[in-house]
Amino acid sequence: MGEPTTWKEKLADRIPEDLGREVDIFETQVELRKQGKLDEVVFMETRLRRGIYGQRYDNGQRFDGTQTQTLNYPSGDLIKGPNTVWDAPGMQRIKIPFGGLTTEQMDVLADLSEEYSDDIAHITTRQDIQLHYVHIDDTIDLMRRLAAAGITTREACGNSVRNVTACPLSGVCQTETFDVTPYARACAEFLLGHPDVQDFGRKFKIAFSGCKHEACGLTTMHDMGAIAVKKTVDGREVRGFELYVGGGLGAVPHQARRFDEFLPEEELLPTAQAIGRVFARLGEKKNRNRARIKFLVAKLGIEEFKRLVLEERETMPEDPQWVAFLSDLHAHDEAPLRIAQPLDGVARPEGFDEWYRTNVYLQRQAGYAVATVTLPLGDITANQFRALADIARRFVKDTIRTTVEQNIVLRWVSEADLPELYAALKAIGLHEPGAGTVVDVTACPGTDTCKLGIASSRGLAGELRTRLAEQSLQLDQAVENLRIKISGCFNACGQHHAADLGFYGISRKFYGYTVPHFQVVLGGQWTENVASYGLPMGAIPSRRIPDAVARITENYIQGRNREESFQDYVKRVGKVRIKELLNDLTEVPVYDLDSSFYSDWGDTRVFTTGDLGKGECAGEIVPLVQFELTACEREAFEALVHLDGGDSENAARTAYTAMLHAARALIKTQFLDIPEEPDRIIEEFRRRFLDTELFFDPFAKDKFAGYLFKAHEEEQNGIDYTPDLAHQRIEEAQLFIEATHSCYGRMNVVTA
Repeated sequence: MGEPTTWKEKLADRIPEDLGREVDIFETQVELRKQGKLDEVVFMETRLRRGIYGQRYDNGQRFDGTQTQTLNYPSGDLIKGPNTVWDAPGMQRIKIPFGGLTTEQMDVLADLSEEYSDDIAHITTRQDIQLHYVHIDDTIDLMRRLAAAGITTREACGNSVRNVTACPLSGVCQTETFDVTPYARACAEFLLGHPDVQDFGRKFKIAFSGCKHEACGLTTMHDMGAIAVKKTVDGREVRGFELYVGGGLGAVPHQARRFDEFLPEEELLPTAQAIGRVFARLGEKKNRNRARIKFLVAKLGIEEFKRLVLEERETMPEDPQWVAFLSDLHAHDEAPLRIAQPLDGVARPEGFDEWYRTNVYLQRQAGYAVATVTLPLGDITANQFRALADIARRFVKDTIRTTVEQNIVLRWVSEADLPELYAALKAIGLHEPGAGTVVDVTACPGTDTCKLGIASSRGLAGELRTRLAEQSLQLDQAVENLRIKISGCFNACGQHHAADLGFYGISRKFYGYTVPHFQVVLGGQWTENVASYGLPMGAIPSRRIPDAVARITENYIQGRNREESFQDYVKRVGKVRIKELLNDLTEVPVYDLDSSFYSDWGDTRVFTTGDLGKGECAGEIVPLVQFELTACEREAFEALVHLDGGDSENAARTAYTAMLHAARALIKTQFLDIPEEPDRIIEEFRRRFLDTELFFDPFAKDKFAGYLFKAHEEEQNGIDYTPDLAHQRIEEAQLFIEATHSCYGRMNVVTA
């Protein structure tokens, strides 16, 4: 028999049988699709469930099979459309449960990013790894090589249980209740491919946290979140979880509801399974915009939802896997490579002290530390990844984790080794300080590769990081501890709602040009597992966002009371005052005076979102619409002020009025004599814009219009105006107004 020639043959004895079978099945499905024997819609969900996404190209030009483009494939080949997904390299997402990596896996990931991608591995805000510009024909070999290293891409995307995340300090944290790592691992393994979690209408995300007061696992913004707790039963200390369900960010964030104050550890997996069964049975399937479990929990109420889950739990046949892992919770415990020794007396290289201050966390195990490797924008090159694996072999065992802040941590570093570790990191360019500070800006891919991106989140994040890093030695301590998070659109992949300073990409029309903007989001609280979400308070041109950050932080430094947190400061000063600080930054000069406003960060071309719409609208354009939409934004902000003042009823009603007036503004572009009656506005808006698809967004469908119709129905029927409802309605109002801006922009396209 000759030498093995394919990766399947080369790795035959190293690929676990179940993972190998999965890849074989996908290989067959790819071939069937090529032959036209598998429907594209079915194949799309098939590839998504294996982590394969289509992506955007040319920083704004999307390959959608409808236009001819020339794409640069990483190997240098030229690929031409129009065609199908085969000719457009995409993104491969790779699941890393609880962020845990081994050095062997790092080597493999480095090789894959070099051979199949653009030489970059990207750490995501959910501890995954993404490779961009991967051709679908290469994904099969890629998956086999990952499988041989114990990694799967199964259910990394699609309507499935996504990567199970956990605090990267689990097991070494000074304040944790207990190590949640074995529970996160067991949950990920148990639910992977489980038949009871295959029929969801949308994705399902799970997070674990070892303590409640820190950010840790960000549990309250997840579909299911588990916080470690203990209690004494019959004189014996037992473990359990404070369990939350129904959280989520997206366009309109929902705080998770507490499902159980103390869920015994043996009930974790069966309860997760029961939740999955209820979600699969009762969750929305037709309208994807309302198909997350957060909408089901909101609709039923947490008590009714819990009753249904417990009822479901009683009907389920016993499964030994529910408790099997509990017999040996220490099966995968970590151990140090080197003996613990103190740092005292060890020579410190230049730059070490600043890095130590921000990037080193002392473990609860005396003499050991966690060292954070800062990755700007979450990116690491193939050579850096390989070199980092070698560094890890020198100083630690396979005790490496990715973080939700898009970094990598090395655990169990002997304190005496820290200067030598720093020097090794410096040699490969991974020694930057500032981990977990305001400099450590989080951003989603945005317009670089995401089909839904509106503005360049990575470009803005890079600019902010550069400016803040230059000021790092002068930064006030209170400002240094702030978090900045940026999303390229309203979908919140950059977690902007959970930041001290959050931003999400939008656009505005000025002088016949589309200008990139960001909504400023204030009021989010990162700590206490995301104790609160921020709300948008105004749109500012992308070019002016660094100025906005400087003004807000400087005002905080000058005006805060002693030890006053940023959240408390914003509440005390009020968003009206902060908005006044930023008012002049909203102005956009004409193109001839300053053309930079008309390009996005990192892109010298004139900005456009033309590829995001479905087509142009027809009809006479009335310039007054711009003034009226601006007035609607003012009303939405007034709703926010009402909410800050504790007036939920006025907040919700004002937000509804803002939506109604925005709809009326659009209608007036076709029908000047539209009356003021809400029912008539709804009727005309539906007839003229929704039914004709002039308001249509190919990615949001009728999602934004649905916000208006829902609010109108609630106002007609009467509703209890809770703070949560008011918060959600303000979010929905802002998004609806953004959608009217986008529609108006398409109606006012300037053609050559």
